[in-house]
Amino acid sequence: MASGQNNTTGIKALRPKSVGEIIEHTHYTLAYSEMHEQAIWVYYLLTPIHVERKYERTDDFRSDPKVSTRSATTYDYRGSGIDRGHLCPPADMQINKNAVSETFFMSNISPQVPDFNRNAWNTLEQLVRQWTKTEDSLYVVTGPVFRNNKGHIGSNKVTVPGYFYKVIFDPTGKKKMIAFLMKNSEISQNIKRCAVSVDSIENLTGIDFFAGMPNDIENQLERKSIVEDWNFKFDQPSYQKTTNPKQGNTQKSQCKGIAKSTGKRCRTLTPNKNGYCDAHQKQVPKK
Repeated sequence: MASGQNNTTGIKALRPKSVGEIIEHTHYTLAYSEMHEQAIWVYYLLTPIHVERKYERTDDFRSDPKVSTRSATTYDYRGSGIDRGHLCPPADMQINKNAVSETFFMSNISPQVPDFNRNAWNTLEQLVRQWTKTEDSLYVVTGPVFRNNKGHIGSNKVTVPGYFYKVIFDPTGKKKMIAFLMKNSEISQNIKRCAVSVDSIENLTGIDFFAGMPNDIENQLERKSIVEDWNFKFDQPSYQKTTNPKQGNTQKSQCKGIAKSTGKRCRTLTPNKNGYCDAHQKQVPKK
């Protein structure tokens, strides 16, 4: 597949199968759970064009008009102490402003503990974007795992999941898959240690990932995640909240950017040397 090619036929053929209402947006598809008031999975193609930084976050969180039973709302999260965590992040949809804006539909949002959303989860998202630049095209599926849940928030009783997963398929060159299972809490271990087989995620969620793939290939790739096939040099060994000059970029510091939604300093921890997270690179002072 050529770099940046949006193979619509291929995307639909490999779409996951599960319960839930299927909602199609311009550049991603999801299955929505009325019971949990969030997506069961969000699925999309990622290419270098998708991750080339061009646009700021829009922060226009809003209900998804395509959900027939009505999606969760921003009010469900107010005062909860829980973050509005993206399943498909804005930095993965840098095709145009509309693509970025569509990631702020509440159907693409899931309740995440702040120390998880802003640290380990954010680092995993950055790692996948780095892979996209070297592997060319990736199919990504992301969602919650409703095990050991952390209660509910808001009048719509939005379930706070116990875990989150991310499944990645590389169709170019040597075909390979990898999956991650991460507890919805502060994580101190390397992301590499969160790698699991795709089969294990299917068993936990009941989702058939990449359902249109030939069974023999699917079974072989989903049986186990071979971490040696993936470049983890972008991973950070820990998610500490202060910097250490002796260790350079192995630790993170709070982003210096100003969040558009609050007018206050961004609370994301970033390893970037300039002190600004990926979402606020345009705020880096010009020399």
